[in-house]
Amino acid sequence: MNILIIEDEDPAAERLEGLLSEAAASAKILARLDSVAAAVNWLSAHPAPDLIFLDIQLADGLSFEIFRQTEVNAPVIFTTAYDQYALDAFRVNSIDYLLKPVKREELTRALEKFNKTQAAVMLPDLNQLIRQLQPNAPVREFKRRFLIRFGDKIKAIDVDQVMYFYTEDKINYLRTRDNQTYPVDQNLDRLEELLDPKRFFRINRQFIVSIESIDQMYAFSKSRVKITLRPPSEGDTIVSTERSPLFKEWLAGES
Repeated sequence: MNILIIEDEDPAAERLEGLLSEAAASAKILARLDSVAAAVNWLSAHPAPDLIFLDIQLADGLSFEIFRQTEVNAPVIFTTAYDQYALDAFRVNSIDYLLKPVKREELTRALEKFNKTQAAVMLPDLNQLIRQLQPNAPVREFKRRFLIRFGDKIKAIDVDQVMYFYTEDKINYLRTRDNQTYPVDQNLDRLEELLDPKRFFRINRQFIVSIESIDQMYAFSKSRVKITLRPPSEGDTIVSTERSPLFKEWLAGES
């Protein structure tokens, strides 16, 4: 496994190399780079590595700038002392997101996830195969709008205007982009079936959120993720323990 390390702190880079030598005996470190500029130059001049370990805050700026300046054709595991960049990390080629100091068990899990991802790449795209065998199969359509009844009035709200759904005192609501709240007839279990899973995700028993509604994310206890929403919410917006791995895959576009 050929690995590129992009890290501007020598102690962190040395610790990572040591952990890699223990967790992946076949790993070969191709280079250690410490800046956006050095990374762009190296990636432009060399074949893609098998895997990149990438610190987010480098000597000359945020590492996301690398993806804007050159094509990155390798999966990435981010390492950082801060968690406020998690959403941006999952929008690029991210396999995982490790907080410093990197722990041996977390690195091992990230490498296992990388190996599973690589194995999946070698398998045929089953969805594409099904589409080829059944070209006339009906395409599933998701809910496009909701009819809201309040008093003697009825209002139609497009799903594109909905930021999230939540339950409060056994009543189900939706909240729109302009911070309006309306009751909905369907419970969250039913809404999960009606909504496009690429845009909406159920983070816990009380909330289904859209990708656009996520404002900030923070590491929480037991590998959970706490998020803040826009418009702001009053309820518990912590991703449950059992849903946190699926939530990260959803953010990365893997589910």
